[in-house]
Amino acid sequence: MSPPSTRSLLTIPFAIPAYWTPEQALAVVELLEDLRDLIWSHYGAQLLEEYRGQSASLQIDTSFDDPTDRSF
Repeated sequence: MSPPSTRSLLTIPFAIPAYWTPEQALAVVELLEDLRDLIWSHYGAQLLEEYRGQSASLQIDTSFDDPTDRSF
């Protein structure tokens, strides 16, 4: 018997049923909002720091995209 792959140990497949009632879907959305609020209340400062770090690494000089720039 072969050992389980690393991928199967690190991920859990998750499918959203297509047969939920609107009330069930709303309950899940509310649960996710509550979870989001709890995570932000506990990790808010660290999350903002992470966002800043990620956005800083994504900063790209777009001055060449200015269609009115005729300096060439």
